[in-house]
Amino acid sequence: MADLIPIDDPNDPRVAAYRDIKERDLVGRQGLFIAEGETVLRAFVRDAPQRVASLLIDGKRADKLADLFAGLPEDAPVYVVGQAVLDAIAGFHLHRGVLAVGAKPEPLAADALLARAGRTAVVLVLMGIANHDNLGGIFRNAAAFGVDGVILDGDCCDPFYRKAIRVSSGATLSVPTAWLAPGEDVVTLLERHGFQGLALSPAADETLARLTPPARSAVLLGAEGPGLSAAVMARVRTIGIPMAGGFDSLNVATTSGIVLHHLRFAEAMDPTDS
Repeated sequence: MADLIPIDDPNDPRVAAYRDIKERDLVGRQGLFIAEGETVLRAFVRDAPQRVASLLIDGKRADKLADLFAGLPEDAPVYVVGQAVLDAIAGFHLHRGVLAVGAKPEPLAADALLARAGRTAVVLVLMGIANHDNLGGIFRNAAAFGVDGVILDGDCCDPFYRKAIRVSSGATLSVPTAWLAPGEDVVTLLERHGFQGLALSPAADETLARLTPPARSAVLLGAEGPGLSAAVMARVRTIGIPMAGGFDSLNVATTSGIVLHHLRFAEAMDPTDS
């Protein structure tokens, strides 16, 4: 079991990384991020223990979390505080009682992620997803359906933002993630690696139910409202999900789950048949 280090002063410099979380979430942490809650912590220690820098926990939860401590790096301290001190450090009432500081992975180029994909693969391409709830929900679906990677453009929000991590149940910490370079042509990139682009749109040419999944699929999703650009959709297949009652669209995270389920469980098309 890890050594538990008691902290009784909210201003103790050893817990400075946890101070005033809400005010600092959106301004960067020099390559670090905050993860919150037991579910996220368990996913973090399971999937990327080497990137756990430290823990800050309510002392009442220490016994419940004892099984996790063996998976931590030897040099990762576990700071133990009372609820009042924890709240004072965080800057708000933290009822989950568990925080971790983690190190972000080295940025991965979209080209590198696609190059290492297998003969059959599914990736997500997110463009302009600036809502942390939606981004977290998409990553959770990506993990649930075994997506080979997620590619983000420069207009997407940070998947290592605390709320995005929490909504994803820790999936943003483990799903392979890459970023498009500024000005990079995503359609050309996908074609070069043999991926068929599938753009989700209410004004689609094809319906999802009739789609035979290509061996290498890239699902393109845009922000709710504006969606994907016409320039991108003109160069890929557009896919729609029929709906009842006059509705023409779904929440983007819900859409991702429906599409990924279909791609994973429908019979994939052999590329030699195309």
